[in-house]
Amino acid sequence: MLNQFQKSLLQSNSPLTRSRPEILQINTGKLCNLTCVHCHVNAGPARKEIMANDTINRIIAWFEKTDIPTLDLTGGTPEMTPGFRHLIDAVSSFDQPREVMTRLNATIINEPGYEWIPEYHAQHRITIIASMPCYSPDNVNEQRGDGVFDSSITAFQKLNELGYGKDPRLPMHFVYNPVGASLPPEQKELEADYKREMQKHFGIVFNELYCITNMPIARFKSYLKRNDQLDEYMQLLRDSFNPATVDGLMCRNTINTSWTGEVFDCDFNQMLKLSLENPSDGTPLMVWDINPETYHQLPIRTASHCFGCTAGSGSSCGGSLE
Repeated sequence: MLNQFQKSLLQSNSPLTRSRPEILQINTGKLCNLTCVHCHVNAGPARKEIMANDTINRIIAWFEKTDIPTLDLTGGTPEMTPGFRHLIDAVSSFDQPREVMTRLNATIINEPGYEWIPEYHAQHRITIIASMPCYSPDNVNEQRGDGVFDSSITAFQKLNELGYGKDPRLPMHFVYNPVGASLPPEQKELEADYKREMQKHFGIVFNELYCITNMPIARFKSYLKRNDQLDEYMQLLRDSFNPATVDGLMCRNTINTSWTGEVFDCDFNQMLKLSLENPSDGTPLMVWDINPETYHQLPIRTASHCFGCTAGSGSSCGGSLE
């Protein structure tokens, strides 16, 4: 039986199929120094889900044999994973160069024991994608916790000093998430506001702003329930379905894997445990068992939360889709 999202795809004549994998996205675990309201991972300081070194080594061995050009690290805070630098060092040594990006929680730079992050990232030319939900301190602290705004500003200034956001070899992008139950505004207009305010008040420069819709799962779903907004928000997402965004959805060209190596269509499906299966025996598909030449033949798993990626201007790990 088709779910509601599949029905919307069918009615709009917008088939959702895979293309050739272009991104390997690894969720290294749920460990994080923050506990953000909008977090779809339920990450936090007490979480124990962390990618083990043997899992990292199996992924490295498989990834090196592929021609997938981009490695996208997320979490939690990827840099808190003990094997983070081992993974980066190994990928940096591949004969075929890969772009490496990390979804950085910038405040970690100011935590004891993580002072190495700015110089290490610059040395390895890691693309930084950093959460900065507003240029207003009150909005940031409401979503991510008291003191997060000031800590983030200090971290971004350190990264700017090393060339991030200035040197074309050191891209730094910001991520905007709405504070509450609403869709993001128009991305380019908000980016202009961000650049003006960050430069004017803090002397901070960055490359692009990614507007990402809050997904109605995990901690943000609990927030919506507490505020009696879940049904209203889900209706907003359904009513805002935009078939023009389907071709750009991240599930089409991304392999997402958990800290155990299990494969999913996206990080949101991972948190909902909507894993992919081996076509041969129905067991959970592990990333090192994927044949990139035939992966596109597997169907994409969908559910009602998928309306979050197709609402309005669309939403992906790279921001708006229109």
